[in-house]
Amino acid sequence: MSPMPTLRPDDLPSPTLFVYHGCITTIEIGVTVKITQEDLEYVGLKARLGASIIDALIQSVICIPLLLAFYGKAYFKGGGTKGSLDFFLNYIFPGIFTLVFWFWKQSTPGKMAMSARIVNATTGKKPSALQFVGRYFAYFLSALPLGLGFLWIAFDSKKRGFHDILAGTVVVRPKKRVSDVAFDVE
Repeated sequence: MSPMPTLRPDDLPSPTLFVYHGCITTIEIGVTVKITQEDLEYVGLKARLGASIIDALIQSVICIPLLLAFYGKAYFKGGGTKGSLDFFLNYIFPGIFTLVFWFWKQSTPGKMAMSARIVNATTGKKPSALQFVGRYFAYFLSALPLGLGFLWIAFDSKKRGFHDILAGTVVVRPKKRVSDVAFDVE
């Protein structure tokens, strides 16, 4: 009898969520499970704030060592832009980071940690490139009136910030399932 093949985690496809004919579908090791809109919930302010903190930490881990290597500890003394790398890492890189993940995964690493995705508010499908870019620039409008556009997420029935409303998007995730815990007692 031949031995069972050994599978490494790298050999297995990672679970992915994608939209197919209007249904969000999960593919996990060759099994398709349809997730309908009844299986989804809107993502609220606390989870989205947590996702933003995760994203900021990831970007900091990338940017701070580069800024220290290029400018030294003096970078953190005094204000103003120190040079082109400083400008790029503080103003351009965050946009590239965010948009690349949105186009690739409909989510940033922080949102992925929350199992959240950005979808078109009307169809539930992947937003268009224009919606993603518009959503990113609408972040600045959400931040301007003392962050009211972000705070609005707590009050909107679909948990949308101003940037979501302007771009026609919502942030959703699978509903949390609560299962009973049962122990085998002898």
